[in-house]
Amino acid sequence: MESTDLPLPAAESLLDGSRFVRACLRRPVDRTPVWFLRQAGRYMQEYRDVRKHHTLIEICKQPDLAAEVTVTAAEKLGVDAAIIFADLLLPLEPMGLDFEFQAGEGPVVHHPLRTAEDIHALRTDRAGELDYVARAIEKVASHFRERLGIIGFCGAPYTLASYMIEGSGSRNYIETKRLMYRDPTAWGSLLDKLVVVLTEYCRLQIQAGADVIQIFDSWVGSLARADYRESVLGVTRRFVQSVQQMGVPVIYFGVETAALLADMASTGADVIGLDWRQPLDEAWREVGYGHAVQGNLDPVTLFAPLEVLEARVNEILRAAGGRAGHIFNLGHGIVPGTPVENVQAVVKMVREYRD
Repeated sequence: MESTDLPLPAAESLLDGSRFVRACLRRPVDRTPVWFLRQAGRYMQEYRDVRKHHTLIEICKQPDLAAEVTVTAAEKLGVDAAIIFADLLLPLEPMGLDFEFQAGEGPVVHHPLRTAEDIHALRTDRAGELDYVARAIEKVASHFRERLGIIGFCGAPYTLASYMIEGSGSRNYIETKRLMYRDPTAWGSLLDKLVVVLTEYCRLQIQAGADVIQIFDSWVGSLARADYRESVLGVTRRFVQSVQQMGVPVIYFGVETAALLADMASTGADVIGLDWRQPLDEAWREVGYGHAVQGNLDPVTLFAPLEVLEARVNEILRAAGGRAGHIFNLGHGIVPGTPVENVQAVVKMVREYRD
């Protein structure tokens, strides 16, 4: 693993590029940038007001609304990056899989994949139907201009494949792993089709103004290391590199991934997102200092008294040691009921931190 930081070109200024994008590229910044996973959500009154009149999917598909909730959250919190409001499962629809959000159950795919024939029937030529996300990004980028980093995102091939196969959330991923083990040809075909669609989806977002793409591999922690290496790593590396070739940094994030961090880093992603289950300095050593890292406060710490919260924030910042390439974030998304004032307080703590 690379163990040195990238040097700063002699003519480069700290004003070149947003604080967030510079950190993604491990370039010096005036202070640690901060933003939050799921920073637009039900914990925020402004978002709840919008949801009184619109479903989640309606917000995603109406660029004015998606841009509104994206901008409102970023400005209310005072963060350094705005992540577009969208949903991981949006690419399933143009591929031919309908889904809906059911109360208390989350997303449900009506006809989950079970056979090679199901996979063969998937479309890969309709990614352009996701242009409503791009139009929302255009509005957000126009609003913030150079003030904040603009983050586009998508699900990773493994995580989206798992949703498509399981049909909903899962504890054991039995159907996913059954297909992966029993029919590696069909499994590979599914991941390849996803890469085609996701690459074009990311292209739309980047052309619209996304500065960075975050790839969410939310369920990859369900895999043994051997299975990740044999059945997922290669296609994920190919996808990451295809996005980087469009000229933007890539953040690769998963949950419960302590055993996979070195392999995730081998995808070549610029930034590895860390969950909260291990200290940031230990995780960064595992990832390698040739990568930036993002994280990694436990989201539920946002419910703690401010003195406890500040101690945890400072602990993470000390663990980063001032090294170029740390983006302060949570180790997963903000949960419903989180006090907004505590989220705002964390932003202030990060801004004012002095070692």
